[in-house]
Amino acid sequence: MNDFLHNLEPKGVWHYFSEILSIPRPSKKEEKIVAYLDAFGKKHQLETLRDAIGNVLIRKAATKGFENKQIIVLQSHIDMVCEKNSDITHDFENDPIEAQVVDGWLKAKGTTLGADDGIGVAAQLALLAATDIEHGPIECLFTVDEETGLTGAFELDKNLLKGRILLNLDSEDEGELFIGCAGGKGTTAKLFFQKEKAPANHLSYHVKVSGLKGGHSGDDIHRGLGNANKILNRLLWMATKDFDMRLNHMEGGNLHNAIAREARAICCIPANLQNAFEQAVESLASQLKNEFKLIEPALHIECLPSSTTVEEIVDAKAQKNLLNSLYACPHGVLAMSQSIPGFVETSTNLASIRQKDDHWFIATSQRSSVASALTDATQMVAAAFLLAGAEVEHGDGYPGWEPNPNSVIREITEKAYFRLFGKQPDVKAIHAGLECGLIGDKYPGMDMISFGPTIKGAHSPDERLQLDTVSKFWELTLEVLRNGPEN
Repeated sequence: MNDFLHNLEPKGVWHYFSEILSIPRPSKKEEKIVAYLDAFGKKHQLETLRDAIGNVLIRKAATKGFENKQIIVLQSHIDMVCEKNSDITHDFENDPIEAQVVDGWLKAKGTTLGADDGIGVAAQLALLAATDIEHGPIECLFTVDEETGLTGAFELDKNLLKGRILLNLDSEDEGELFIGCAGGKGTTAKLFFQKEKAPANHLSYHVKVSGLKGGHSGDDIHRGLGNANKILNRLLWMATKDFDMRLNHMEGGNLHNAIAREARAICCIPANLQNAFEQAVESLASQLKNEFKLIEPALHIECLPSSTTVEEIVDAKAQKNLLNSLYACPHGVLAMSQSIPGFVETSTNLASIRQKDDHWFIATSQRSSVASALTDATQMVAAAFLLAGAEVEHGDGYPGWEPNPNSVIREITEKAYFRLFGKQPDVKAIHAGLECGLIGDKYPGMDMISFGPTIKGAHSPDERLQLDTVSKFWELTLEVLRNGPEN
């Protein structure tokens, strides 16, 4: 299906990325890719280990003349975000990803591509399989379940790694070297409701928000992208206030680390208010499209009469609590860094709303490079839902990665980049969570850096990988390995 990738350079990387595209690997369901890695290690007669949580480690000895180099760990996660457009039929647990080239970018057909972080995995496999690349001893670490909880890094065996230098291959902007990241924590709310009979003489409507870009709740939070949950809530809040709208069902978003692209609701209004209601929705939809016209030109809002009559609605108090708390819940950038120009310090994402039999389950995620600010953000979100009478819980969270001003691998990588490309890389911290924070917590003193090719639209069906940056990513990896420090 993706045979055309074998014609691209560097051939080894694209060969393995093509194979990875054919292997289903949703978060928490990585059995098939783990089996593939085990078979790969055996085929190439490389020491292959697996820890209790399922992380895979493959070791390769130094090439001749590089035996005195320090061990370097290369690390990527093997799971992928599974998102698709609503008009696409795709089974992420069984179907391969179908890729295509569009204007110099590789992307999937209506689904996430999985270059995050499949391209890092492919580079590691190409390195392990190669017989003509100079390097010291290497350990390739493949972690599980990064996208839905950083579980692999959380549960990483403290005795698995021998190396104390780590190249994380999970960054998404070529030319940028990352030396720190934000910590994060999830906040969830459970808001209960009761069902009651729908009033007579009402008309039922399906309301849907779609066409948004979505994106990574860390990397893309500063862009001002539309959040489908927030947009839909504005419509429903207006309809409740002005037209006595009653809610039957509301849901939106999907993953905690993705900005919600779609949301929908089923509701009803008094029949005598039909014309005024439809005009008001059209007017508000026009205002919303104007607000987002530059960043979300494909925003689509529809409010269509239903062919079936709503028989039940949620009770009025619960409806009021839900819509008010969603309106009050912050979303987006909360603070910019005072020490790093242009760097987001603290943010929050209203990620998903799921309606169950007797409650709504609302998932949010907060990020910050300042521990106290992260706590403040989680409490701010919690307060919005506690005021509505919801049950609120916080996840365990994960630590940030504090930049090391004396990093040896940072200096080596900066010099390698300049030698190769004749310009200085941009050295910075990232607002997204990287596994480096957790790995550094497990292995104190680990000297780390993160880099990768350019990926845009991660965690959404618009995910795309810039083809010409893959070669630069590969060349930089090899140059760093050639120049690694000696024992």
